[in-house]
Amino acid sequence: MPRLRQVPRSEVHPFGEVMYRMLFGDRDPVVEPGTASGTPGDWWTVFALVPEAFDHTSAGLQFYRSKDRVLDPKLRELGQIRAGWGRESRFVYSQHCKSLRGLGETEERIDAIRYWPAATCFTDTERLVLAYTDALVYDHGRVADEVVDAIKAAIGDRALLELTYITTLYLQHAVMSRALRTEFDDVDDRIVEVPGPEGVDAVSGLHIAPPTED
Repeated sequence: MPRLRQVPRSEVHPFGEVMYRMLFGDRDPVVEPGTASGTPGDWWTVFALVPEAFDHTSAGLQFYRSKDRVLDPKLRELGQIRAGWGRESRFVYSQHCKSLRGLGETEERIDAIRYWPAATCFTDTERLVLAYTDALVYDHGRVADEVVDAIKAAIGDRALLELTYITTLYLQHAVMSRALRTEFDDVDDRIVEVPGPEGVDAVSGLHIAPPTED
């Protein structure tokens, strides 16, 4: 379950009702969760706690799907998937694998996004997009001039701005989804103590031979 209260249909604001109807039909998603894409749908029911935040994140979806975008949709999805992978968000990664598949991409290339530096199936432009995405996700925006110059030459200034905005938007979604445990990110932290033998600490449990004298 998400860490915050979910908003039932009876309490949702007017635009939230529009989105609830699109996503859940006539159901109350708090009582009967689930969307057509297989997600629980609790990203929406949690965000409805703050109508302005709900409307803002919905506008982000409309932005990246707009016909006015000049960025190639497949390049966009490379950034979104890699952002989900890099921030360990099952939700963002999983959903955008599906979106890229819907654009006709092959399973081989979708899977290879995880290990793209070792993959041979990407074009030079796609590799630049993935390298730029890694600079946003792993290096927090520290990008070499040479990478920026190369990607600008490949896709243009406007497309690069769109890529930057959309990728970092979904980096934010990945972080928030994990923090609030929404959708597929409702998972326990894997970093836990592994119990050892009773009464033995990490140091006393070591068996290190004493140094020998020459």
